[in-house]
Amino acid sequence: MSDQNRPYLIPVPAFSDDRGVFFGLSNNLAEGLKIARVYLISNFGKGIIRGFHKHQKETKFFFISQGAAKFVAVRDGDEKDRMTFVLSDRNPVLLVIPPGWYNGWMSLEDNTVLTALSTSSYQESAADDERVEPYAFGDVWKVIGR
Repeated sequence: MSDQNRPYLIPVPAFSDDRGVFFGLSNNLAEGLKIARVYLISNFGKGIIRGFHKHQKETKFFFISQGAAKFVAVRDGDEKDRMTFVLSDRNPVLLVIPPGWYNGWMSLEDNTVLTALSTSSYQESAADDERVEPYAFGDVWKVIGR
């Protein structure tokens, strides 16, 4: 595990046989945190952006169960403290976003599906939600050739 005040990745075990693939998300994702809510988000096309928002109390866990996505996290709006992650069903990991980080994601493939887990109920999350527009920190969504 990493510094719990910064976003970090947790490897997700994948088991494959002649029937398909099984991904195992553990009950004890982070010491002392309880999961209050699980939800799915599906984007029909690549390039769809969801975000930015942050919570002061809530921790979120994101897993791409189909497709690929680019995630961006910015600590309390400080553009210098920005982290970028690419998640894909071909390299299963769980992204942990602790409180105080604006976060959002963009589908890199059509029909991308995000599985999310949260330490807050829907009502608690809505009361702790602060949103800004998707380009509040510049064009962080552009995929740059390398």
